Amino acid sequence: MDKFDEIFQMQKNLNERIGVLTDGLNEEEKAKWILNYTRAMEQELAELVDSVPWKWWAKYQEFDEQNAKVEVVDLFHFLISLAQVLGMSAEDVYQAYLKKNEVNHQRQESGYREKDLEDSRHI
Repeated sequence: MDKFDEIFQMQKNLNERIGVLTDGLNEEEKAKWILNYTRAMEQELAELVDSVPWKWWAKYQEFDEQNAKVEVVDLFHFLISLAQVLGMSAEDVYQAYLKKNEVNHQRQESGYREKDLEDSRHI
């Protein structure tokens, strides 16, 4: 088991401990948990933003790099849960990442001058 597989298993265990079973969800339950996890991720993103001195008018702020790292890890917790709601394993995410990364490189090579809704359909 590699580290990515291990993280997915650990998240599954944590979710089950909390009472969230992501296996075998029906469409309504998937929609509910997609919304729950994306809302949680929005909050974690806001907390990440608050780790950076973004208020140009305020002199008291400092960059909190340690907290920024924690918020990134919090995002991973919810992102992995979201993948699990969608029935994705660590291997599924890895393979999709490889394909999408290739698409992104192709977009850069072509100048990415227009949106092609079909270039990611194979992922």
